[in-house]
Amino acid sequence: MSSLTSVARFDHQVTGVTVSRDGRLFVNFPRWTEDAPVSVAELLPDGSLRPYPDKHWNAWRNAKASDMPVAEHFVCVQSVVADGRGALWVLDPAAPGNERILPGGPKLVRIDLCTDKVTQVVLFPEEVVLQGSYLNDVRFSPDGRTAYITDSGTRGAIIVVDLASGDSFRALDGHASTQPEKDVVVNIDGQPLCRPDGRQPVFASDGIAIANDGRTLYWQALTGRTLYSIATDKLTRDTPAAEIEAAVTKVGTTNVADGLWMSSTNTLYVTSPSDNAVKFWNGSALETAVSDQRLRWPDTLSEGPDGTLYITASHIQDSVWFKPDASRSLPTALFSFAPVH
Repeated sequence: MSSLTSVARFDHQVTGVTVSRDGRLFVNFPRWTEDAPVSVAELLPDGSLRPYPDKHWNAWRNAKASDMPVAEHFVCVQSVVADGRGALWVLDPAAPGNERILPGGPKLVRIDLCTDKVTQVVLFPEEVVLQGSYLNDVRFSPDGRTAYITDSGTRGAIIVVDLASGDSFRALDGHASTQPEKDVVVNIDGQPLCRPDGRQPVFASDGIAIANDGRTLYWQALTGRTLYSIATDKLTRDTPAAEIEAAVTKVGTTNVADGLWMSSTNTLYVTSPSDNAVKFWNGSALETAVSDQRLRWPDTLSEGPDGTLYITASHIQDSVWFKPDASRSLPTALFSFAPVH
């Protein structure tokens, strides 16, 4: 197994991380239970955070919501992904507190990494991002034409986006592959994870990965243990829903997982919050790549230009959702580890 290396610690709840081709590191902080001082930041070599792309896009606060257009500011960012084509994409479900979506707020924002300027904002209509949706993570086709987004909300789906036109639609909406599995319990520290009122977390399609050739998409529900895939050429608006559903393949049985990552060497990594680990798919089952008690809720994976893997520990089980007396400034972290061979 690999060993874990500490990269950074944060005073707020981190979820996403991504690395550009030239090694720049970016992280994001969703506004779930607090007004984090920044939504998207570049992690500088000295460990400091620079609001990215600027303070304007990061200026939104609950208290000032009526004064700030939600389409022009980051509201509750869940994911950041560098596409390898010179851009950083920011996925904003615009649901502060992981609750009600702010109308007009759900969006996918493109930032040019050369100029550090926003060059495109894809806004999602209400029939695509439903009230109760939560845009979770995104992957891009190698040709840069299409984005695939998991909706982990009350009705799971894969949202497909034509990046040239901004057109989007819901695929596998309500399909079994994008829904939580009823018999799955999220166990943390050997016990079912529950809110103070006894409710257990239930999340639909969450982790997502794409093959390096762009031909196959992978995903699974967080509250689930089944990894699914589909040929991406089936995910078009013109393909009948029944044909898309028939093309879904069960890859195999995994574990409760938050993040997926397809490495440059075609290894599919799967996070495992229940045992503080990151695992990899060996073609028929999961094997452990790294396991460490510091990986409290391994969340999002990314890969550096030298093949080093990065993983956020978002400490979701330690948040005020599950521990009401928890500090609102959570000691979340970013780590790295060597890839498996």
